[in-house]
Amino acid sequence: MLGNRTFTMIKPDAVAKNNIGNILAMINNAGFKIIALKYTQLSREQAGTFYEVHKERPFYTELVEFMSSGPIVAAILEKNNAVADFRTLIGATDPAEAAENTIRKKYAESKGKNAVHGSDSDENAQIEGSFFFSGLERF
Repeated sequence: MLGNRTFTMIKPDAVAKNNIGNILAMINNAGFKIIALKYTQLSREQAGTFYEVHKERPFYTELVEFMSSGPIVAAILEKNNAVADFRTLIGATDPAEAAENTIRKKYAESKGKNAVHGSDSDENAQIEGSFFFSGLERF
């Protein structure tokens, strides 16, 4: 179902602030069906592998440290036009620039601690979802 699925993570900052339920409610209310869900914590190595695409960027080390600093919630979501619609729902990376009623406007602390990850393409949604979930874990 390429094009109808996306991947998200509720990041350590939002988990620590007990916003899992609020964020999942926004996702459900926006018409997304959760087809896989996992509460876990990434090791530094796992976070480094997941964000390897950013390895040459100056923020990579800080990102890996942050993403391995506490539990996260990973999910695969399903909806028509999933990637684009989810990117709209989460808002701009910088919460100061995010539209009202977006996840990041409501729950992000900063550009670095921005509450959620959302896949930026159908291809990356498939890769990222497969990083966290086997076929047996998707419903």
